[in-house]
Amino acid sequence: MPTTKKTLMFLASFFTSFGSFVVICAILGNREWISSIVAISDSSSNGSIAINYGLFHGHSTQELNHGLAEPDKDFEVLGSLSDSSPKILHLAVILCLVISLSTSLLSSGFTFYNSISNPYQTFLGPIGVFTWSGLSASFTFLAMLLCVGNVQSNHLSEDLAQTLYPHYSPATDGRTTHRYGYSFWLMLLIILLDIITVVIIFFYQKARYQQKQEQRKPMEYAPRDGILF
Repeated sequence: MPTTKKTLMFLASFFTSFGSFVVICAILGNREWISSIVAISDSSSNGSIAINYGLFHGHSTQELNHGLAEPDKDFEVLGSLSDSSPKILHLAVILCLVISLSTSLLSSGFTFYNSISNPYQTFLGPIGVFTWSGLSASFTFLAMLLCVGNVQSNHLSEDLAQTLYPHYSPATDGRTTHRYGYSFWLMLLIILLDIITVVIIFFYQKARYQQKQEQRKPMEYAPRDGILF
């Protein structure tokens, strides 16, 4: 059976890694990721399109300075994108988060197993926890970079506006603004929870190593009376 100290530390890391898993589940289905205002113009009217979307679903509203605006639209993000670079990168963001979700679940499973058992120094021990938590944080960070690059440089919002309102073209003077919602920023919390998981196990390993070193002190440090005895 593991010691009380080991049980408590691995249980603490279990809660942080499982918390990372829960947060990823929450943000995957949420559409509070990106809010964009895309300026539109044509020969007869001008205005803007407000688009709020997540990884799978979104909502758009058209606001014209003059003329008749179209009704609000609910849309599927992947279904509204053509087979182009924005769609490929958007799929890459989803894939990275799915991998992060899987590795967070594995990390929580490994930490819980170590809290109730004493596996040998194999991949089932702390090495596995370091690996899965590190991969979870890495893929989450990669998802953040891909998301920002797709919105800012690859004009994801403009592509969606063009598909939803084909009669209007996005303005070419750079009047598109973006705001990242709380689901996007929660990825920082996922990375933080994964780091905390690794730090807890690292300090446990360090304390365990120091304890073993103290138990293996050379005989010359032992008291003389003890040696004679």
